[in-house]
Amino acid sequence: MTEETVPAPDPGPPDPLAPWPDTVRWQRVSRDLIWVELLRLALGLTVPLVGLAAGWALSGHGLFGAGILAVALLGAWRVVAIVRAVGAWGYAERADDLLVRHGLLVRRLSIVPYSRMQFVDVSAGPLERAFDLATVQLHTAAAASDARVPGLRPAEAARLRDRLTALGEDRAEGL
Repeated sequence: MTEETVPAPDPGPPDPLAPWPDTVRWQRVSRDLIWVELLRLALGLTVPLVGLAAGWALSGHGLFGAGILAVALLGAWRVVAIVRAVGAWGYAERADDLLVRHGLLVRRLSIVPYSRMQFVDVSAGPLERAFDLATVQLHTAAAASDARVPGLRPAEAARLRDRLTALGEDRAEGL
């Protein structure tokens, strides 16, 4: 008696809604980016909260209190979203392109071929500098394909900038 082998089911094409390609080694951004984003949020919420508190103190109207509560709830929701969103940022260097992923509700995966890069920026605002972070911004001919990687240590940002610039030049010469 012989056993029949059953062929494995065909997995079919890859799922475009799968979170991220598993075949690449993702680099995460620094968790210190959470503090930068939380401070930006706090600075942004200060003006409306002060305005609502002043209106409530001067008029005593309950709508100002409700406004303060609404801004506080929005701020709390944003805190949770910031913590989770920073965890979703990542980048991967492949042989011919750079992948950048981010997003929770709307996931975005940008694939930037090295040969299409026009220039690479490294920037660091006051809050980023206070936490020893920088952002690498990639620019291509198509405005919609620009990608950025925030929350990198300055040394890693400089390394990535230099590597992307060198790879972009090498790939552009081959065109």
